[in-house]
Amino acid sequence: MKKLILSVLTVTLFASSAFAQNDDYRKRSTLGVNFFLSDFQTAADIKKNGLANVIRSKNLFRTGRMNPGLALSYLKGLANHVDFAASLGGSFVNYPIPNVPPFSNNNFLMEATAGVNAKLLSDNYWVVPFADFGVGASRYLSHYAAFIPIGFGIQINLFDEAFIIINSQYRLPVTEQAASHLYYSIGIAGNIGKAREAAVPKEVIIPVVEPPKDRDGDGIVDSLDACPDQAGPASLNGCPDRDGDGIADKDDNCPDVPGLAKYHGCPIPDTDKDGINDEEDKCPTVPGVARYQGCPVPDTDKDGVNDEEDKCPNEAGPASNFGCPVIAPEIIEKVNLAARNVFFATGSSKLLAKSYPSLDNVVKILQDNPSYKVDIEGHTDTTGTHEKNMVLSNDRAASVKAYLVSKGINESRISSAGFGPDRPIATNKTAAGKAKNRRVEMKLRNY
Repeated sequence: MKKLILSVLTVTLFASSAFAQNDDYRKRSTLGVNFFLSDFQTAADIKKNGLANVIRSKNLFRTGRMNPGLALSYLKGLANHVDFAASLGGSFVNYPIPNVPPFSNNNFLMEATAGVNAKLLSDNYWVVPFADFGVGASRYLSHYAAFIPIGFGIQINLFDEAFIIINSQYRLPVTEQAASHLYYSIGIAGNIGKAREAAVPKEVIIPVVEPPKDRDGDGIVDSLDACPDQAGPASLNGCPDRDGDGIADKDDNCPDVPGLAKYHGCPIPDTDKDGINDEEDKCPTVPGVARYQGCPVPDTDKDGVNDEEDKCPNEAGPASNFGCPVIAPEIIEKVNLAARNVFFATGSSKLLAKSYPSLDNVVKILQDNPSYKVDIEGHTDTTGTHEKNMVLSNDRAASVKAYLVSKGINESRISSAGFGPDRPIATNKTAAGKAKNRRVEMKLRNY
């Protein structure tokens, strides 16, 4: 494939030097006849198994899978690199209509297409690669379908606006009764109008002019050169620019470092050396980061934890608690004690009434501290199946959450989850150990 592409490019480059140029070389009305082969089976394999597998199995171009046919074509140039292209063709095939049983024999399939050929080169080259796309319709017995042809090809110019056109398409189904298929064609087409008249070149008389003086040889005559003894570009009136920043060395305070005119040819300064130049740095004397426009990451509550990592940016707290104030140990112990006094009916998630006083203490703590949140965890021992224990632990944690919500605590402040027997705190080989593992834990936090 690489050798084929290289050959096409070589022929195209050679042809570009052999053809006379013309400002307007749009193709005039052209009729052609094409021989084509259509392949439904390989297209179905590509859709099912992918192009790579089809290529690997050497099924991409097998004539035994193809049906021959003939088509008439019409082309007309819309622009130097765009042609309108239409075709009408017919062949005898066993058309694989989706969701319709296969036909017992081949029948006549008529296909019509209309679209454009986007050409890499204009028609004044011998070899012209192009891509084509458009719309199409077909009739097979009493079945009508629509499809989209997409492909590429090569147009070979012969003489007197006659062409050999080789084309390969993939025809994508649009309607339900359309089937995707590959389409290969080769044909000849010719102009059906008057032959194009060759352009007569105009004679150009070049006057003999004495060349102006240019001492430094930079292409700028001395009368217009601001630095006649130093070569430089015309954009700088013939003066050199060693650092290429568009400022002539004679006006550049930093001639070897690219810069801006407003800084006399020097780069934009970065006073605090944080990698953000002073023009974009809102804290030009204090190192910072780009997302804060050169300023340091803020620490609103001045607790040493910056706001991006501080879950309580307006309340001072240690980094160990994500920048939030530490909850008093006695309050945490009250919540832990309440959790140890939560009881359920055996094998059930129904709270027993003796749990209510303990849970009411938790409600009071949450009411008195609006910033507090609580995570409720349900745990079981290993008795029974793992699946049932997961459901039971989750339901028990949810029951505790529901009680707190019923007492006016906002649901967004409470999370609940069940972990079944996966997080034991004692052995499950003794009754005492299992009793410890059957528990509810409540973890208080303020972030």
